[in-house]
Amino acid sequence: MDIGLFIPIGNNGWLISANSPQYMPSFELNKKLVLAAEGYGFDFALSMIKLRGFGGKTQFWDHNLESFTLMSALAAVTSKIKLFASTAILTLPPALVARMAVTADSVAPGRFGVNIVTGWAKGEYDQMGLWPGDAYFGYRYDYASEYVQVMKDLWDQGQSGFKGKHFQMDDCRLGPKPSAAIPIVGAGQSDRGMEFVSNYGDYNFVTAGGINQPTQHAGQVERLMQAAQKTGRDVGAYILCMVIADETDEAAFARWEHYRAGADVDALAWMYDQGQADTTAGSDSTARHINLPEGAVNFNIGTFIGSYANVARMLDEAAAIPGTKGIMLTFDDFESGIEAFGQKIQPQMACRADRLVDA
Repeated sequence: MDIGLFIPIGNNGWLISANSPQYMPSFELNKKLVLAAEGYGFDFALSMIKLRGFGGKTQFWDHNLESFTLMSALAAVTSKIKLFASTAILTLPPALVARMAVTADSVAPGRFGVNIVTGWAKGEYDQMGLWPGDAYFGYRYDYASEYVQVMKDLWDQGQSGFKGKHFQMDDCRLGPKPSAAIPIVGAGQSDRGMEFVSNYGDYNFVTAGGINQPTQHAGQVERLMQAAQKTGRDVGAYILCMVIADETDEAAFARWEHYRAGADVDALAWMYDQGQADTTAGSDSTARHINLPEGAVNFNIGTFIGSYANVARMLDEAAAIPGTKGIMLTFDDFESGIEAFGQKIQPQMACRADRLVDA
C-alpha cells in the first residue's frame, strides 16, 4: 500500500480554522516535510495548484506557492520519493507542461508525475481573465482529455500533430523524451471525471467524508473500477484523508473539537459559493462533496481521529478496500504528524509491514 503526503503548498494546510496551526508556505517548510516523509518510507508527495484563496480572518489559502517550480526544487533535494506536480489546465498549454515535466524528470528520473486539475473554483480563473465561461463546467473533461493526449503524444513520440476541438498541434516537437513513463493523476469524483481518468490516468484520488469511517470510500472506488473495466486499463484509487492522532482517543478528539470551534465561517462561505457556481455538478462531484456541512472545516475529506493504534487500524481497513492502491495523508500539524505517523502509527499498520523504515 503506497503512502503519500499532500504537502502544504498553501498557508495553514487543510484546516479552515483560526484554532488550527497557522503558518505560511515556503520551500524550506516543504523540504523539511518531504525529507522527513522520505525518511519514513513515504512513497510519494503531491502539491496542489491553488490560484486564489478563500479569505476570511485566517486568509485561508490566500498565500500559495506554484506547484511545478516547488516540486522541481524538491526533486533536487530528494532521492527516492516520487513527486507529483499539478497543472491547472486553463492556465498553461499542454505542450509547455509536457516540457516542464520532462525537465523535472531530468532532475529526478522516473520519480515525477503530473496531477491534472480541471478547475472547479471559477474565481481562481476569473481574476486572470482565463475563465472561458460557465459552459466550461460541462466540457472540462473533454478539454482535459485532449490536453493529456497532446502530452502523451509528445512524451511517447516526441511529436504531436493532434487536431481536436480545443487543441490543434502543427508538428509540435519535444525533445528529449522523459526517462520513463510519466504517470497521470486525476481527482474526478463524478462519473465523467472517473471516465476521464480510466482513459488517460494511472491513479485517481478519491475523497470520502465522515469521521472514523474507513470504508466509506468503497462506493467511489467501485465506481472507478467499473470505469476502468470498460477501458481495460490499470487504474488505482488513492484515498485522501486527514489524520489527527494522539496518545489517546480523548486527546485526539479534544484537538478536533478545538479546531471546529474556531471554524473560519467567512472562508467556508467563499468555498461554498464557488462550489455552487457549477449548476451541472452532480452529488458526487468535487464541488458538491467538499461543501457538505459536517466536517467542512477540513473540506469534508475523510478524517481519522484517535489513538495511534486506532488510527493505524483504520488506515489498514481503508487500505483493504479492493482497488485501493494508496493513501495520501494530510495532518492537522504536519511536522509533528509526520513524526507520529513514522514512529507510532506506521509500525502498527499491516499494509505497510513490507515497507517499514527504521525511525
